[in-house]
Amino acid sequence: MQKEQEVTLLSGTPNAESLIYAAFRQCYSPGFVGDLWEDLREGKVSKDKQSAFIGKVLESGHESPVEHVSYTFAIQGVSRALTHQLVRHRLASYSQQSQRYVAENELDYIIPPAIARIPEARERFERFIEEVNAAYGDLQNILTENGRGKKANEDARFVLPQAAESKIVLTMNCRSLLHFFELRCCERAQWEIRRLAWSMLNILRGELPVIFAAAGPKCERLGYCPEGAKFTCGKYPLREDL
Repeated sequence: MQKEQEVTLLSGTPNAESLIYAAFRQCYSPGFVGDLWEDLREGKVSKDKQSAFIGKVLESGHESPVEHVSYTFAIQGVSRALTHQLVRHRLASYSQQSQRYVAENELDYIIPPAIARIPEARERFERFIEEVNAAYGDLQNILTENGRGKKANEDARFVLPQAAESKIVLTMNCRSLLHFFELRCCERAQWEIRRLAWSMLNILRGELPVIFAAAGPKCERLGYCPEGAKFTCGKYPLREDL
């Protein structure tokens, strides 16, 4: 069955903005922010003051204190092609659905829009998925009959394509998320992971706007395209043209 992408925010660091404010304050204050924490939690320091201070420090390029806050997402309806890209972001934690332990007898799959909108391409793609389903089931049966038992899945899965749908739980801190959005919200990013990045960013803009309101592709922060003449999408001028 064809599946659609779905992103759910599972959790985030409590008192996220106040925690970032406290971490930034500790860098520039002779005092101990532990003595300030109860005031922050009780709202005795206004959110406007916290946001203004955080924004001012971020503008200076000091970002490391935002690493103290992290968010966890549950993601489904994505392909193995996407998750192969996703796990290359190393400053993160992942828990992915296993193809060893979860049988794929009725393969859920992701179909690229470019294939879906061409009838003959879609027909060939879906025919291939049917062939994979048949091969997977045949291999499961053959392996089971020849003594592999419950381990048949781990060998039968070798015929599964990158289109196979997967589910994954992802945790990143805010600094890693900002970097992720700079790369994966870009027009040059592959369509599926770009869709995921924008879904995550739109959620976080509502959760922690002081950090994520201005997040997105790198060109929006720089005011120019860093990709060079060969790869630019044309939305922003090249640096050499400024």
